[in-house]
Amino acid sequence: MSYTRRNFIKNTALVTLGAGISLDAIASMRRYVSPNDKIQIGLIGANGMGFANLKSFLKNSEVECVAIADIDDSVYGKRSTELEGSGFKKPTFYKDYRKMLENKDIDVVIVGTPDHWHCLQMVHAVEAGKDVYLEKPIGNSIYEANVMTKAANYHKKVVQVGQWQRSQPHFVDAMNYLQSGKLGRVRTTKTWAYLDWMATLPVKPDGPVPDGVDYNMWLGPALKRPFNPNRFHFHFRWFWDYAGGLMTDWGVHLIDFIMFGTKSDVPKSVLAMGGKMAYPTDAMVTPDTMHAIYDFGDFTMQWEHTIGLGVGFYGRPQGISFIGENGTLVLSRAGWEIIPEKDRGLEKISFERGPESGLDIHTVNFLDCVKNRTPEKLAAPIEVGRKAAVAAHMGNVSLRTGERVYWDKEKNRFTESTANRFIKPKYHNGWVLPKY
Repeated sequence: MSYTRRNFIKNTALVTLGAGISLDAIASMRRYVSPNDKIQIGLIGANGMGFANLKSFLKNSEVECVAIADIDDSVYGKRSTELEGSGFKKPTFYKDYRKMLENKDIDVVIVGTPDHWHCLQMVHAVEAGKDVYLEKPIGNSIYEANVMTKAANYHKKVVQVGQWQRSQPHFVDAMNYLQSGKLGRVRTTKTWAYLDWMATLPVKPDGPVPDGVDYNMWLGPALKRPFNPNRFHFHFRWFWDYAGGLMTDWGVHLIDFIMFGTKSDVPKSVLAMGGKMAYPTDAMVTPDTMHAIYDFGDFTMQWEHTIGLGVGFYGRPQGISFIGENGTLVLSRAGWEIIPEKDRGLEKISFERGPESGLDIHTVNFLDCVKNRTPEKLAAPIEVGRKAAVAAHMGNVSLRTGERVYWDKEKNRFTESTANRFIKPKYHNGWVLPKY
């Protein structure tokens, strides 16, 4: 990574304010910027992380949100009211994001929709000449992740993936320590996510589509099903139709750093097991408990997740560990530490997370690359997102087939025919899977 903590912090005065800052506070700190220097943003999907991303962008005075595309009138109503109430201009509303992409004044698009929409919306955005800030994971399948990478490169657009830990200073510091070689040879690693804040998802009956919701547009390329509140908004992530469960939700953040720290590519094989072991009769389809062992050739990685439990490895609910000959580096959003092996001469180190906001630094990095047309300086370019997504999807494919799966890098597919059927999704409802 080519930038340092000093570069992070000098780029913005708002990096220490974090996600909890109000729109009023953000508006009060903005300065005048000439209209000629404005970066005009359109947001697709304003309900959750999409709006959190927009708030981060608005901490930069040159950014102006000119449009929001969302399938839910109530979401747009809430967000536009919040923006106007804090003194921001009311963004134009689009129910169909494709109409928004026709707006020539929009420079940047934020994609904050459910995973099954990421491929189409990112590809359509770069085809329309827009730079893109894309929520992770970049696609809901291996094929989509590959297509999206090809599209971004073909159209020469700046695409940053929302794996913002790449910009969090203490994560960068930990990677610098790892690259120093002090741990010695790393032969095994761990990644984990224990979520005690998420519990059972009670079964609910299908019901009417809420007023103001374009449900057909929400489904998009996914299989047509009756409306069910469990499959809508936040909880979409627990259904294979729209996402990959915790493996792709948290996994891409954490597995990314294993691959980053070890400078590795797609794993050679994965063996996964798990299922609905905590809540076998609830509405979730993706596993609430899962283990996966990855073989990268010269080291292994263990992924583990649980829903309903919060005490993970080393007492941390989520994290990453690199287990070396001289000691172990443990890294999480709370900080990092070095646990030395006995009599190996390694110093015990413990760092807590600093006050800087990784998301805010990440959006500043993206804006700098947009303004200077320097995609090579992105903290999390599309290729980073592709590698993490492919690895995470490989774990899910192993779980769903019940087999250890092997990756043929030359042919870009598994050696098992049962696994290959999960590579490329089938699009429905008239939507067409992009080809590049």
